[in-house]
Amino acid sequence: MTWKFKDLREYIAFLESKGELRRITTPVSTELEITEITDRMVKSGGPALLFENVEGHTMPLLINAFGTIQRSAWALGVESLDELTERVRDLLGMVKEPHQGLMAKLRALGQLAHIASFQPKTVKSAPCQEVVITGDDVDLSTLPALTCWPDDAGPFITLPLVISKDPVTGVRNIGIYRMQVYDRNTTGMHWQTHKVGAHHQRLAQEQKLERLEVAVALGADPATMWAGSAPLPPDLDEYVLAGFIREEGVELVKCKTVDLEVPAHAEIILEGYVDPNESRLEGPFGDHTGYYSPAEEYPVFHVTTMTRREEPIYPTTMVGRPPTEDYFMGKVSERLFLPAIQMMLPEIVDMNMPAEGAFHNLLIVSIKKEYRGQAQKVVHGLWGMGLLALSKTVVVVDASVNVQNLSEVAWRVTNNLDPQQDIFFASGPMDDLDHASVTAGVGSKVGIDATAKGPLEGRERDWPPDILMSDEIKALVDRKWEQYGI
Repeated sequence: MTWKFKDLREYIAFLESKGELRRITTPVSTELEITEITDRMVKSGGPALLFENVEGHTMPLLINAFGTIQRSAWALGVESLDELTERVRDLLGMVKEPHQGLMAKLRALGQLAHIASFQPKTVKSAPCQEVVITGDDVDLSTLPALTCWPDDAGPFITLPLVISKDPVTGVRNIGIYRMQVYDRNTTGMHWQTHKVGAHHQRLAQEQKLERLEVAVALGADPATMWAGSAPLPPDLDEYVLAGFIREEGVELVKCKTVDLEVPAHAEIILEGYVDPNESRLEGPFGDHTGYYSPAEEYPVFHVTTMTRREEPIYPTTMVGRPPTEDYFMGKVSERLFLPAIQMMLPEIVDMNMPAEGAFHNLLIVSIKKEYRGQAQKVVHGLWGMGLLALSKTVVVVDASVNVQNLSEVAWRVTNNLDPQQDIFFASGPMDDLDHASVTAGVGSKVGIDATAKGPLEGRERDWPPDILMSDEIKALVDRKWEQYGI
């Protein structure tokens, strides 16, 4: 069963029909209170929350919309994330088919035509532009932006789709970068070193541009909201990915004052620019690592126009000690991009980026091992793939290990590890939020080969077999279970 959500409101109604949304009418504050409520809900597997009485604001606030694996799957229109994984696998399989005869080529062409229907579509008028506010009337304090943690530098917009274009090629990008609200019309723009938005800023500096146009969409349909978090290569369009997920192109509308396209059914749009040479102290901010990221210089976003629906809903999230809502959004990326990773490293069976690793700190993969040094080859291959280059710890286990079971992984790693032989190091780029490296943005990373070892590795000792009960005794106990009276 699949669903298509035209906008955030349809998804809210769907969650409510599933008993997965609670409306809260009690007055609540954006200062810490909503964070504490939400953190308790996320960590207990609780529902999405729609706060309808936010003190000092007229907009209702939605949070925790993606906060379980099931809700993340529903947000992308499927019952199980495995359905999307298989769709991606089928799509990638198409690449190999044109070499397999006429019928395979025809099937591939049909698939390409099908994918073409997922391209975004531009419309002339849109709900996100029902109200247009410009100039001195722009006031970001009307947004119920959260101050999440006691030492945060102020309120932050935490779930924005930030849209910019490569100033050389014109190729657009969408990313989710937090935005500290400084005053009524300026915010920080926390695009980190390795993000595409930061690349656009560097290109704008090289081109000696005075302004890099930026638009921010708040509250698109849930698939498009998620697509902004996807670790795509710079030349792939997040709107196309959202269309592929939705099996329907995303409707876009041109902004009123900048040359960018935004989701037509979004709740709120901010239009403006970043001066490529301007920066301001941003942070500290209680981040998804569970630690505060320090105050540092980041670009400034100047909001020149705000457009919105007549009665908009403000979507947001909070991060902190994992797991929080962003973990479940990241889990979608893990499942969706596994087939692409397997195309490059076909020995990989499965992967897991557990919540405790905060995405970049721990990556666990299982492999079908065939030759000596294969685990090391896989680790270095992963370090060469886009943002996986920032993975601080990569653990490799055998194909039989369930990498989603951290207890099993810990058992295998601690038993199978000969530290002197099986731990190896490299140096390179690190996540900007990694506070352990001596130098910001660059440091060491570790690979761990926790696979079983044998003659391939020059091992003379026999590797012990797993302790497993025989199938005959298991069947016997199954038959007699009721007789035991347990």
